[in-house]
Amino acid sequence: MIPGGWMAWTFPVALFFYCIACLLILFTLLAIRYPETPRRGVLRIETTRGDRLFISLLGSAFLCVGWLFAFGPPLWGALICCLIYAAAVFRWV
Repeated sequence: MIPGGWMAWTFPVALFFYCIACLLILFTLLAIRYPETPRRGVLRIETTRGDRLFISLLGSAFLCVGWLFAFGPPLWGALICCLIYAAAVFRWV
């Protein structure tokens, strides 16, 4: 067995992890440069930018799994749904 051969390291997979890493770096720099006080949204819990990023990433994962269950492999529609969901989370949560 080839070490690391358990996962298909294709360009889309690498791009996904690269984007997540860039988001984490960006949000860290934003937190250092522009400190933020937690705010209350529609969930009535205090959240910061990082909390809202986590909520949007977790929800997007569930949206993609649901999309795969309902419609199958092309995930372009799921990507659009995830972007709308993330925008709503950052606006109202």
